Amino acid sequence: PAPTEAGRAPGPPDGGWGWVVVFGAFVSIGFAYAFPKGLAIFFKEIQDFFGTSYSEIAWVSSIMLATTYGAGPISSILVNRYGSRPVVMFGGLLCGVGMISASFCTSILQLYICVGFITGFGLALNLQPSVIIIGKYFLKRRPIANGLAMAGSPVMLCTLAPLNQFLFDNFGWRGSFLILGAILLNCCVAGALFRPIGAGMMPVKTRVTEEGKDALKGKFTEDGMEISSSPDVPMESKTEEEGGKDCFEKINQYLDFSLFKHRGFLIYLIGNVLMFLGFFAPIVFLAPYAKHTGIDEYSAAFLLSILAIVDMVARPTTGIVANSKWVRPRIQYFFSFAIAFNGACHLLCPLASSYTGLIVYSGFFGLAFGMVCAMLFETLMDLVGAARFTSAVGLVTIAECCTILLGPPIGGILIDTFGDYKYMFIKCGAVMVLAGTFLFIMNYYNYRILAKEEKERKKKEEDLKSSRTENEGRNNWNKDSAQDGPELEPLREEGVKKEINGT
Repeated sequence: PAPTEAGRAPGPPDGGWGWVVVFGAFVSIGFAYAFPKGLAIFFKEIQDFFGTSYSEIAWVSSIMLATTYGAGPISSILVNRYGSRPVVMFGGLLCGVGMISASFCTSILQLYICVGFITGFGLALNLQPSVIIIGKYFLKRRPIANGLAMAGSPVMLCTLAPLNQFLFDNFGWRGSFLILGAILLNCCVAGALFRPIGAGMMPVKTRVTEEGKDALKGKFTEDGMEISSSPDVPMESKTEEEGGKDCFEKINQYLDFSLFKHRGFLIYLIGNVLMFLGFFAPIVFLAPYAKHTGIDEYSAAFLLSILAIVDMVARPTTGIVANSKWVRPRIQYFFSFAIAFNGACHLLCPLASSYTGLIVYSGFFGLAFGMVCAMLFETLMDLVGAARFTSAVGLVTIAECCTILLGPPIGGILIDTFGDYKYMFIKCGAVMVLAGTFLFIMNYYNYRILAKEEKERKKKEEDLKSSRTENEGRNNWNKDSAQDGPELEPLREEGVKKEINGT
């Protein structure tokens, strides 16, 4: 027999297997975000090995991050077509292949291809599906689930920073890349946990209906021509309509380009594109900056661990705070504050000249970084909704990849030009304070317009209701008049004449 709720779409369970999915997303998101930052441990030695400048070696992380974000639309299309599980497993395989190939590279250009493009594309196939599937498993507890999943980045960074230094001391950068490639294959295991929600639960009524439609479509005439199930629409016109779809319409099935007419989405997109110009460069150059000031290798790597430990606590805490009844309606303002706070930390970094000062900076940086990352996708889903979130993530990431690509190399150029790291930190801080201020002001303006539009809409609805009431009253009066009989006809004619004369 058909189930009692056949035909209803299953809602997000907000728990159960969803917490296993959060753990899988914790692993895959952790590698996607932390791995490009953890590679900064090897940059000084690779730079000396190939004889390159700061800006040239910074392109390795930039290309990897830009590919991770720029391949967002491809990842979204694949998720819509095949689901999250196979996409993440294939991405983990690409990550392993890219890093294992990088261990045999003989030039910096080959590193750009293997580490930047191949591994970066694999990380892109890990990031988007992990974020998307959380939105399918959670609704009420979504900010908490996103915060826990995003905590994978600091946990992985906290682990990878000392691990990479240990691997380099014992196996060199080539042997380290080989081992890291094997470690990245664990993303395939994380992807296997992404069980499709509602799989194998197609209602019996739906199957019977589809079988009936197929039976109608399967009627053929003696001449071999198929009879249309709708007598008014010939089969030839249907074929022409299907064939008339152009390439843009087919792409629009997977990426909703109408989002570019969404005011809130455009504000979010502009603010984030500006923010990413200074978001990743401080992490990439934090360990090299510490080594430049005379701090030993393990102490420099420990700064990344401090950042990651604080980040680890900040992300789930931010998720809990963002889920509260006081903050969730104003989450866009909270996100703007987190970005501006991040920029203020970078502006004050040049004042930290000693190792103790760098520890304090790393702690505040980890707090601000965790706040931004915990709300990065939650604020987007708050603006566009869960139904359009998959397309929104793809469109946002491809727009952000340009500034992600340029951020670290611009920082490297400033270091090469002035021979000092402080100008790089000042540039990143100023850009992020500007992005946070822009988002705060524009979101305030957007909410004012939305409130005004809502007020006008309610006013129009009230006017329509009042006009309907008047029309119903007139119709009732006409009906009553029609029921009065022929006796009142002379009086009615006399009233019409008086109205014509103006009396």
